[in-house]
Amino acid sequence: DTADVYNKGISEEIVSRAIGPNRSEWVLASKVGNPMGEGPHQRGLSRKWMLEAIECSLDRLKTDYLDIWYLHLPDPETPIEETLETMSQVLRSGKTRYWGISNFRGWQVADICLTADRLGVPRPIICQPYYNAMNRMPEVEVLPACGAYGLGVAPYSPLARGILTGKYNVGSSPDQSTRLGQKDGRMLETEFREESLQHARTISEHCQKRGISTISFALLWLLNNALVSSVIAGPRTLEQWQTYCSALDAEFKEDDETLLNQLVSPGHPSTPGYNDPKYLITGRPLLD
Repeated sequence: DTADVYNKGISEEIVSRAIGPNRSEWVLASKVGNPMGEGPHQRGLSRKWMLEAIECSLDRLKTDYLDIWYLHLPDPETPIEETLETMSQVLRSGKTRYWGISNFRGWQVADICLTADRLGVPRPIICQPYYNAMNRMPEVEVLPACGAYGLGVAPYSPLARGILTGKYNVGSSPDQSTRLGQKDGRMLETEFREESLQHARTISEHCQKRGISTISFALLWLLNNALVSSVIAGPRTLEQWQTYCSALDAEFKEDDETLLNQLVSPGHPSTPGYNDPKYLITGRPLLD
């Protein structure tokens, strides 16, 4: 899983070197929609940009096709019909086998699927929302919509950008090598709250008694949701990768679910005021 915008294409180039000799053994996904330059036609989900963007991604990935091509975020400037008709063209060309969506609201999931049906375009097969134990808001609309319209779900940021590892503590300075130490903007707007850090500490203490890692807890919590198909995991080191893999051998228990429900209520974030900037609040436009 990668995207054109990750390091302005460098991520796709790295992925191409990693999977090149065994391309057919991998399910390869990339994304389109985020700005790739200063110009107005180097972003969004217009026909012009999408047709250019797919060629650029394939070139960087050194492949003839993607397995999944995601719309990375909504584009309010482009009619959804134009976006879906362009996606249909890309599908027919064989440059992607399937397509998906990321960072869309529940009503947008429904709108996309119903519009696709009306236009005779294949529906998206998967949704990639921002969903983890500290942000349960997708349980209200996004996940039920995916279930109703037949989309798989592969949440990203399962560890709440590192908060659920327990490596951050209230009142202490983060290591400079971490996302928080580098003052990651989205993290400062969302996960970096005292309540989230305290919840992570409680989960860590619970996991120590259980004999499992906090990473295993976070991943298993997601995978025990029947609406979740897979999880987008992003380990930075080999040790982290091995810890991720070990989660598949652990068991999620009823008291794990009970603990999380006590800390973060179903359908809610860890604390009031928490909203990821990729999910814009658009329900209160003011009168002129």
